[in-house]
Amino acid sequence: MMNMIRYTIGLCLIAMTVFTCADDEKNIDFLNSASAPSELDMQFHVTQDNTGLVTITPLGEGVVVFDIDFGDGTEEPVSIENGESVTHVYEEGTYTVSATAYGVTGLSSTISKELVVSFQAPTNISVNIENDPFVSKQVNVTVSADFAVYFEVYSGETGVTDPVTANIGETAIVQYNEAGFYDITIVVLGAAIETLTYVEENYEVTEILAPTESAPTPQPRQPEDVVSIFSDAYSNVTLDELPTSWSSSDFNATIIGSDNVWHLSNIDFVGIVTNYSQGIDLSQMEMMHIDYWVPDGVSNELMVKIVNTIDGGEDIESLGNTVSGSWQSVDLDMTGFDGGDLANKQKITQLLIDSDGIASNVYIDNFYFYRAPSEPLTSPLTGTWQVAPEAGSLGVGPTQGATNWWSIDASGVSERACYFDDTYVFGTDGSFTNVLGEETWLEGWQAGFDGCGTPVAPHDGSNPATYTFDESSGTITIVGEGAYIGLPKAHNGGEDGNPVNDTITYLVEFVDNNTIIVDIEAGSGVWWRYHLVKN
Repeated sequence: MMNMIRYTIGLCLIAMTVFTCADDEKNIDFLNSASAPSELDMQFHVTQDNTGLVTITPLGEGVVVFDIDFGDGTEEPVSIENGESVTHVYEEGTYTVSATAYGVTGLSSTISKELVVSFQAPTNISVNIENDPFVSKQVNVTVSADFAVYFEVYSGETGVTDPVTANIGETAIVQYNEAGFYDITIVVLGAAIETLTYVEENYEVTEILAPTESAPTPQPRQPEDVVSIFSDAYSNVTLDELPTSWSSSDFNATIIGSDNVWHLSNIDFVGIVTNYSQGIDLSQMEMMHIDYWVPDGVSNELMVKIVNTIDGGEDIESLGNTVSGSWQSVDLDMTGFDGGDLANKQKITQLLIDSDGIASNVYIDNFYFYRAPSEPLTSPLTGTWQVAPEAGSLGVGPTQGATNWWSIDASGVSERACYFDDTYVFGTDGSFTNVLGEETWLEGWQAGFDGCGTPVAPHDGSNPATYTFDESSGTITIVGEGAYIGLPKAHNGGEDGNPVNDTITYLVEFVDNNTIIVDIEAGSGVWWRYHLVKN
């Protein structure tokens, strides 16, 4: 009966939506793109009185109702709304409890978890406590124990009395307000009256004071469209002073990941001199970009000042409300610097990164000025590429002969080899055409294996695929007919070896301007490698 009511309500909601929006089809587009409920979780709480009474709380995104299967042979599931809990009495034993979540459109997702109900006191406890590597002052606690259902974590922080709870075997996330040393108390609970307590004394909760990953990589730009002060992505202007002798900050050039970064500490302001003879010309630039990172507790407003000491004048603009704990990318319209008494932006001699107070730690990357592209960027892949006739000479892959394609098993032993005599055309308009040539098995390695396919007719160039090239990750994604590079018929989805509609992402390595290596993974420990030379 509950199932019928639930489905009836769901159908009514959809029907009412369709009826009320019949005159506006765009209003029901969500029905075509609706997704099943996600982010499912299920928490267990059990009374410590030997009764086996368990409270089950399912959670999820996009959920209207849950069906709870208690896993003990109860015939009908119990339906509850999202955010509610249900109780159930269990005998001693191990059960698989399932929660099926339904969204408004009727799409569903299911989560299942093991529940151990025992009237024996929890024992054999194992505790893991660690500072989160990415979130400042966050401690992650994982507990395992026999005859236990869930555990409570008391942080030991003054004024915080409510525990954080989690199921046994899962992780409780404890967020502290301040770094320091704390006695962390963990109470492990099962269905028995007795509980088990563990105390971790004097545990140090740490604060993350520096970014753990690089700032976002700027997009490619033509040299004439950017004036870079500091960035690994572009050619930087030559600076006369960094920092200036009159700066009020400690300055250190450091590396985060593989990127060069400025670390400013105890910063009031940092001065930069481009050059005092003629300055740098920012008059054609439309936007200013800067990435900054500050730790928790730094709320100082950050600003950038540009100065023309030749003609006179300066102006300062704010980077907005400070956001801590992650890289923040800020783009400011250069017209914002038209205020103040700045005469022009053709002779900018000084730049200042300013703070409205003394900021303890600030990291800076990708400080540059830019404008809209003056002409379309050309992918380095643009042009016609041919399979290299002797790719093995590059010293990559197995040593048996010169091959253009290899498959390597997990142990690094060559299993088979094929030769592809194909041509690949990457157009400036984003089009991709694979002109198929002969695909031949190299005799003598595995006689009789025909996985390389047989010669196929060349592609006539109609309905070409499209490609995109992500320079930051070194990958090309090809979509549509012919969306593959030399894959044999056994792997491209087409029984006759001809192109099929597909989407494939390849990893590209540029050996030099005229040679590239293209890799594609195809399962654990197995990959294909192609060497292409530019015609």
